[in-house]
Amino acid sequence: MQKENFLKKLGNRIKELRKEKGLSQTDLAHKCGKDSQSLERVENGKTNPSAYYLFELSKALKVPVKDLLDF
Repeated sequence: MQKENFLKKLGNRIKELRKEKGLSQTDLAHKCGKDSQSLERVENGKTNPSAYYLFELSKALKVPVKDLLDF
């Protein structure tokens, strides 16, 4: 899988989980201590989040990190 395709799938999965939890981008970003623009770039596949960023997202979404990569 190409990096660009992987990042888009990851972003879509994060967006899907966020919506399932009823959170806006701003809500989730604040739970992670990030700004909404940063989360928007991740969800749109424009940036490669660090492992720690994924860990923060998983805590905020109350799911295991592996669920973020389940696409």
